[in-house]
Amino acid sequence: MKKLNVAIIGYKFMGKAHSNAWRKAPYFFDLNAEPVLKVACGRHEASLKEFADRWGWEEIETDWRNAVVRDDIDIVDIGVPTALHHEIAIEAAKAGKHLFCEKPMALSYGQAKEMYEVAEANNVKHYLNHNYRRCPAVLLAKQLIDDGEVGRIFHWRGAYLQDWIVDPNFPLTWHLKKEHAGAGPHWDLNSHSVDLARFLIGEVKSVTCMTAQFIKERPLPDEGAATFKGGTKGTETGTVTVEDAASMLVAFENGAMGSFESSRFAPGRKNYNYFEIYGDKGSIVFNLERMNELQFYSNDDPEFARGFRTILATEGCHQYIANWWPPGHIIGYEHEFVHAVVDFLNAIDNNEVIEPNFYDGMKTMQILEAGLQSAAEGKQVELG
Repeated sequence: MKKLNVAIIGYKFMGKAHSNAWRKAPYFFDLNAEPVLKVACGRHEASLKEFADRWGWEEIETDWRNAVVRDDIDIVDIGVPTALHHEIAIEAAKAGKHLFCEKPMALSYGQAKEMYEVAEANNVKHYLNHNYRRCPAVLLAKQLIDDGEVGRIFHWRGAYLQDWIVDPNFPLTWHLKKEHAGAGPHWDLNSHSVDLARFLIGEVKSVTCMTAQFIKERPLPDEGAATFKGGTKGTETGTVTVEDAASMLVAFENGAMGSFESSRFAPGRKNYNYFEIYGDKGSIVFNLERMNELQFYSNDDPEFARGFRTILATEGCHQYIANWWPPGHIIGYEHEFVHAVVDFLNAIDNNEVIEPNFYDGMKTMQILEAGLQSAAEGKQVELG
């Protein structure tokens, strides 16, 4: 079996999720290419070594530049804050490495466009990890749409809501600083929603957006602060430089209209990635917090029996499920990452294009950036 050596950049939240996926993929799926967890990269040697030992990475490296140019590395996995994606992806692509990159793709549409162009010019596979495309229930929604069960689509309603920074004493982590994150939930959360909308509905032609900032100053973080958790050091504060919430209206090229809401100020909503799709033949509702389920309404049902049905997408006929457990034995968040790794390895082995890739990321960045422009200028923005 062909072996592909992986270098992972970053070892926090996404480092763990990605490491689990690289390890689990060959256990549950028949692959022609086996990932080798070769080197883990991060800034702090002691905690990096602990991570590598726990997850089975053979070596550690405190400078990612050394890892991405190594002759024995085939794949570079980018799981660091958004501000670092562009430079790492460019250097790795120029070194001929296949790219597995976390979202949001970059700080700007311009950065994303360059990442895409350099990856294409160097003939490497590039994948952007909008993992929710690989949820079986979402893929069932795609199947129903493609099979004409929803008919002509009129509406997309999307919301991605969390609550982890409602407390004003939550520290000023990198997610709340524009120079590191690009933007707030409009970037982090709406990037997922826009990707799903492009996947299920189609391309966007215009956007209108408004944003809000609820807390302008926060305590500075200590070294242990990270996504969803944080500690503070002393009483010193810093300025929040991203939005706390965003609402965006869009017109799709196919005539449908859509709305996107993103916020980290929604108490009780832990990871509420939710969408509704309405067409002339039926409707679809999905909620990531109940990710194994899809709600479907059909006008073709007899009138006396019409209503939303809940489909448990855990049958062997649902994508990826046959490789896991018997029907009704649900899967979780981490399985989507395994599915992504499987498809990425197969794309390399078969020399095929995988989606979403850097082109999709570039298009999403274009839409999100137009949203921020609309919010700043107070007017609708047409996409070129």
